[in-house]
Amino acid sequence: AWFPDESTLSFFPTVICTFRGTVTHGLALEIGETVQILEKCQGVWFSPFFSQGIFPTSYVHLKKAIVTNRGQYETVVSLEDPIVTEVTSTLQEWALSWKQLYVKHKVDLFYKLRHVMNELFDLRRQMLSGHLTQDQFRDVKKHITVRLDWGNEQLGLDLVPRKEFEMVDAEQISVSDLYKMVGTTHHCRDLYKMLGTTHHCRDLYKMLGTTERVYVKGPPHVQYRRPYGCAVLAMSDVLQTISELKEEKDFVLKVYTCNNENEWYQIHENIIRKSSTKYTAPSTNYGLIISLQLLRGEMEQIRRENPMIFNRGVALTRKLGFPDVIMPGDIRNDLYLTLERGDFERGGKSVQKNIEVSVYVLFADGEILKDCISLGSGEPHISEHRSFVLYHNNSPRWGEVVKLPIPIDRFRGSHLRFEFRHCSTKDKGEKKLFGFAFTPLMREDGTTLSDESHELFVYKCDENATFSNHALYLGLPCCKEDFNGCPNIPSSLIFQRSTKETLWISTQLSSTKLTQNGVMDILGRLRHVSGEEIVKFLQDILDTLFSILDDNTDKYGPLVFQSLVFIINLLRDSKYYHFCPVMDTYIQKHFAGALAYKELIRCLKWYMDRSAEVVRQNHIQEAMRALEYLLKFIIQSRILYSRATCGMEEEQFRASIQELFLSIRFVLSLDSRGSETLVFTQAALLNSFPAIFDELLQMFTVQEVAEFVRGTLGSMPSTVNIGQSMDVVKLQSIACTVDSRLFSFPDSRRILLPVVLHHIHLHLRQQKELLICSGILSSIFSIIKTSSLDTPVQEEVEMMVESLLDVLLQTLLAIMTKSQSQEAVRGHRCPQCTGEYVSCLLSLLRQMSDIHFNHLLDNFQSKEEVKEFLLKIFCVFRNLMKLSIFPRDWNVMRLLTILFCCFANVCGVCVTGQVWNSYFSLAVLYISQPSLQLENTTPAKRTNVLDKYGDMRVMMAYELFSMWQNLGENKIHFIPGMIGPFLGVTLVPQGEVRNIMIPIFHDMMDWEQRKNGNFKQVEAELIDKLDSLVSEGKGDENYRELFSLTQLFGPYPSLLEKIEQETWRETGISFVTSNFYKSEINKEEMYIRYIHKLCDMHLQADNYTEAAFTLLLYWELLHWEERPLRDFLHYPAQSEWHRKEGLSRKVIHYFNKGKCWEYGVPLCRELAFQYETLYDYQSLSWIRKMEAAYYDSIMEQQRLEPEFFRVGFYGRKFPFFLRNKEFVCRGHDYERLEAFQQRMLGEFPQAIAMQHPNQPDESILQCDAQYLQIYAVTPVPENVKILQMGRVPDRIKSFYRVNNVRRFRYDRPFHKGSKDRENEFKSLWIERTTLILTHPLPGISRWFEVEKRELVEVSPLENAIYVVENKNHELRTLISQYQHKQLHGNINLLSMCLNGVIDAAVNGGIARYQEAFFDKEYISSHPEDTEKITALKDLMQEQVYILGAGLAVHDKLVHPEMRPLHKKLIDQFQMMRSSLYVSDFFRSLYVNVFFSSLYVSVFLAVSMSVVFFSSLYVSGFFSNLYISGFFSSLCVSVFFSSLCQWFFQQSLCQWLFQQSLCQWGFFSSLYVSFFSSSSLYVSVFFSSLYVSGYFSSLYVSGFFSSLYVSGFFQQSLCLWFFSAVSMSVFFFSSLYVSGFLCVFNHTHSPESVFRTTGRMEGC
Repeated sequence: AWFPDESTLSFFPTVICTFRGTVTHGLALEIGETVQILEKCQGVWFSPFFSQGIFPTSYVHLKKAIVTNRGQYETVVSLEDPIVTEVTSTLQEWALSWKQLYVKHKVDLFYKLRHVMNELFDLRRQMLSGHLTQDQFRDVKKHITVRLDWGNEQLGLDLVPRKEFEMVDAEQISVSDLYKMVGTTHHCRDLYKMLGTTHHCRDLYKMLGTTERVYVKGPPHVQYRRPYGCAVLAMSDVLQTISELKEEKDFVLKVYTCNNENEWYQIHENIIRKSSTKYTAPSTNYGLIISLQLLRGEMEQIRRENPMIFNRGVALTRKLGFPDVIMPGDIRNDLYLTLERGDFERGGKSVQKNIEVSVYVLFADGEILKDCISLGSGEPHISEHRSFVLYHNNSPRWGEVVKLPIPIDRFRGSHLRFEFRHCSTKDKGEKKLFGFAFTPLMREDGTTLSDESHELFVYKCDENATFSNHALYLGLPCCKEDFNGCPNIPSSLIFQRSTKETLWISTQLSSTKLTQNGVMDILGRLRHVSGEEIVKFLQDILDTLFSILDDNTDKYGPLVFQSLVFIINLLRDSKYYHFCPVMDTYIQKHFAGALAYKELIRCLKWYMDRSAEVVRQNHIQEAMRALEYLLKFIIQSRILYSRATCGMEEEQFRASIQELFLSIRFVLSLDSRGSETLVFTQAALLNSFPAIFDELLQMFTVQEVAEFVRGTLGSMPSTVNIGQSMDVVKLQSIACTVDSRLFSFPDSRRILLPVVLHHIHLHLRQQKELLICSGILSSIFSIIKTSSLDTPVQEEVEMMVESLLDVLLQTLLAIMTKSQSQEAVRGHRCPQCTGEYVSCLLSLLRQMSDIHFNHLLDNFQSKEEVKEFLLKIFCVFRNLMKLSIFPRDWNVMRLLTILFCCFANVCGVCVTGQVWNSYFSLAVLYISQPSLQLENTTPAKRTNVLDKYGDMRVMMAYELFSMWQNLGENKIHFIPGMIGPFLGVTLVPQGEVRNIMIPIFHDMMDWEQRKNGNFKQVEAELIDKLDSLVSEGKGDENYRELFSLTQLFGPYPSLLEKIEQETWRETGISFVTSNFYKSEINKEEMYIRYIHKLCDMHLQADNYTEAAFTLLLYWELLHWEERPLRDFLHYPAQSEWHRKEGLSRKVIHYFNKGKCWEYGVPLCRELAFQYETLYDYQSLSWIRKMEAAYYDSIMEQQRLEPEFFRVGFYGRKFPFFLRNKEFVCRGHDYERLEAFQQRMLGEFPQAIAMQHPNQPDESILQCDAQYLQIYAVTPVPENVKILQMGRVPDRIKSFYRVNNVRRFRYDRPFHKGSKDRENEFKSLWIERTTLILTHPLPGISRWFEVEKRELVEVSPLENAIYVVENKNHELRTLISQYQHKQLHGNINLLSMCLNGVIDAAVNGGIARYQEAFFDKEYISSHPEDTEKITALKDLMQEQVYILGAGLAVHDKLVHPEMRPLHKKLIDQFQMMRSSLYVSDFFRSLYVNVFFSSLYVSVFLAVSMSVVFFSSLYVSGFFSNLYISGFFSSLCVSVFFSSLCQWFFQQSLCQWLFQQSLCQWGFFSSLYVSFFSSSSLYVSVFFSSLYVSGYFSSLYVSGFFSSLYVSGFFQQSLCLWFFSAVSMSVFFFSSLYVSGFLCVFNHTHSPESVFRTTGRMEGC
């Protein structure tokens, strides 16, 4: 263990390694924690988070710190850099969130954050190393803060306000500054991102050109340069690479050769443009290697910080041209010469020349100037420069640049000479001179060569020519300009010009002493001299001006003043603005005009005094703009004069300055509304005025300067209607005054503050220029806050409170009102200046003390003014907490707390209900605002806030309780109105806040008990509000315990539990069922109120049926009596009968809108009975018509069957009344499962949808999450009797299928045993789950909880019956809708449904059921299923009929284009019918047919014999003829019957039996049918005719014969009786056979099949 001594008390230990504390008395430590040493013993005791223990000394590291309040509660402040401390704490805070990123699968951000954290570790290590320079240290800080802000933003943590990269202490700055810093942090972060992606140097290149030096045969000194290659490096890539490096980096440059030497001058441009056809890349990987390093800072600083670099002989290269600023004393004289090109003659040679140019600089005496040519930085200066040689080129283009550093004293009279030589390898390698050109460096007027291209004449000469007498050629013209000046040149000169040969050069002069323009008559022509020349020779010009002023003030004084004003304004131009430091340096170090101030003051005052008289004021405005530097010259001149004369004429100077300020005030006081020129003059003066304060402070005291300024600002017009532009200028001048150094002095601030506040007050009252005013106020509060740390500012704060507090509140209210209207119309947020004004108001309130509040109260004349003021400020803060102006600024929240504490006493002065209500509402809103809920923040942030501010909710809760106690007897006025808001406070998950608020509810009960003798209002309101809160899912586990206390609710301890059981939330609204309020606490009025509340919620959601059922609860409470009822809710005072009547009509109306007319009919009957009892026939007529209309609607209007969904809520994250429960919901119209699931997930965004219908296990039920299990369920109708009645229309059956339903079914298929691969229906079982609800649907809710579950297993055969039955119902409903034209136009739905059934039956479907359940093996092994198999057969037959009817409807409605589909359906339907029966079924059925036919034939033969003999006795010829036909038919019938029997006995194959035998049997039975039918009444005849239409002729003859025979039978009773019995037998037998055969007759329609089968079953 480690033992501290006295020397360690200035250190604090930090844990550097995790310690588990497994030893005795050991304390577990986490890396990064700090410990506090308590005492010396056998170990070290320390107290992090109130824990104590021992630890090894090697697990901690001691850091230097300042320790105050030594002891157990000592304060330790680390001495390390604040950035290092912030990095440490931030990385610890990030660690928790970083791990959660991986858990939440945010992998991309996880790896990005890990990279940034590693970078922060490295940067922190660099800062702690102590080896960084100041600039490097600053750069590291910048990189750290950028990464910290990025990480905080990505993790949703607070934004840290910074100043100079370090966190600011919110206690040390004003809220205004804090607000600005937050905005600046955002801006800087965005700017950093922008700069990181912008390539500002993408067009910058470094070019290295190389030439080769060629040696030829001949004299050893003969050599010349030839172009070889060029290398280019893009500096944008280089700067990107080396900007982050601290050392040199090597770069390899490839050397490219030029394909054509004529293009050599632009090879670098071709390489940059990547014109690869004009250069050749090197064949091997070789080139040049250069090392680059980027250094930042001034040159002197770089030399000082990097001495090793400059010791290696690094060359410094100056900018080609002038730098941005030329400081006095910076002398330079460089002439840059560029050899551009030349045109030369061939000179009688067969090939072009190889031309070399030699350049010399010669002085006036003809001597060559030594070392006056520089080829580049770091190269030694030379006296002669030779160009490279282009092979055989008479028009060479060189593009070579050389620098001529010629001394200034040698520049005048010097000239350049260019000698041209031909280089040949044939003539012994010698160079032959053939011409020259020259140009003087300075013209006769003293100006140098202009910066442009010059075309020089070439003069012929030979190798023997001598240039010793330079005067021989200097008198010749060197260029066109010289030639135009001396046209008559004698032809006898020694040098003759070659008219066809020229040389082009360009020059650029960089000189601080020489000019390219003449400076003559400087005072008169100064305005015409270019600005570049003036700034280059600024010091010389100023010296000259003030020298002239000193020599002859009276004569040249105004001209010198005008020239000086012109120069000053020239420097104000943005082009020359960077020369202002040059002017400042000149004034401070080089200005020597000690007498100039007198004339400058006189001229300046003269200009100002004439501003009211002169129409054209351009010169006056220029003087006003130059006021700053004019004052600088005046003050510096006076200082020089005082030094020279020991302060003489001091009073005269002061008097002249005061007179000057009088002139300034005079100019500003002029009314400029009618003169635009005067407006510009005043604006120019106001813009320049704040800049003179610092100069005046050199000669005057702070108070004197402040008086000057106050008088000047006070002279400005007080109105704000002088013009918008002038208002802006005036406020900008005031803003500059506030930001000046003068305003930072307390003495001057007390003088200036009243006039500044006066002007701001005027603009705020008029709501003008709010943005500028907010900036001024922010600056004022910032200065006052800074000053308050050192000096008292009570007087200044008092001035600001009196002048600004009220108008600030009015301004904020106006801005917020405007912003809310804009947000409602266009979705805009508050205006830009809202945050500024809020920060200003908070800054002011922060500076206010109790003294200021007392003075504020004293200033109010009446309590009404106090009331208005309080309501105004409460309204401001209410809007403030609703608008997101300070989203993460805890300091602002603390200010609001202080504000409430301060205003608590103010509220006690003015006791009015409106003020108290506003205060309490605001306090509740403050405690409940999300930004104060520490439970939702990170642990680190929570700790920081609690350590610095404490829990501000607790502070405000105590203030709220205190204010409630101060109400005294007025408490009763806030009961029960404040119960809801105070209950909202108890929702805050903070135990102390809840304990503070509970006594207020006791107090409310007590006060109501005193006044009314009971506390029913408090009780009812508590239950009402608690119900609303709990039903919205608010509150936690502790909240249940809080409101289950018997001491609060007396006899109702289980109040909250009951509310939880009886509530349900739908779209954020709750309802309460009847039993709770009605029976358990006997609160009928509350019960009725909740009924109407629930009804209103249903109406808002368009749930009219549920609204009707809800109102029925109240309807049931009423009776048909005349008992009077008082007015209640929206009901007037009326009798109970009339209220129930009104309710009945309203419920009937809601049932009508919900299309539940069946529920409205009983109410109509109830009302009809009442009206009939009272003989109110008019009302009776109305209600009967209403009832009739409902019946019509039931039969005519279409109603959609709703979907039902089962919803399970699993997990501990759901509210109590939903947790681990399941409900069934009645869906909206057209709402399917997917839409319903999306709606539920939208209502519970944190929930996870379960993808299986299985019951969840215990782990899901107890997890801290939300799981939703949703699937569709099928209603099980209660009234089965109606559904089984044949004559009930489908529309009515449809209603009872989905209404008044408590049981719902869900099927889950599974295979019991091994699965049959060929036919899965054999083993397909169904697990059927039946859910039983607490209440039937529909009811007072669209949801009801599942009360009971039943589980059964359905066999495959039962499932098949269920499937076919459902499909039949679906088909019947759809066909009915099309038949009654309820569905118009598109028949795609019918087509798809028919195709789905028929095609499935052909390809599998019903055939699979036949194969599975009609098989002999299955029938024999399952004798108990005989009835079920029969039922399945019947359902299949029914489906065939339904399909036939559907095809008939489809045939009428189908579009011509869809005819092929219809034909396909018909063909498939025929195949479906032919495959319905197996061979056994056919065989058994044909046996019955055969014997029936045989029996009929024999019996018919005997009977007809008797009839025949009887008819012979009575009838004539026609009768005989008919009987003959009859016997013929009988013979055929007997023949076919015998043939059928023979075929059957032979057991032919099934195919032959079905095809041939079917037809023979058909004709045999058909003849029997015809005969028997002819013996019956006419109706029997039509029945037979319906079966066989195409034998109608036989039926006609049979009809007449039957009439005759019937007549005969009437004469003989015995024969008639015999015949009747016989014909009955014949009829039944033939009808059975005919019906059977018609089923298989493919030529008959589906309708005839069904009708025949139906008649057969009926008979």
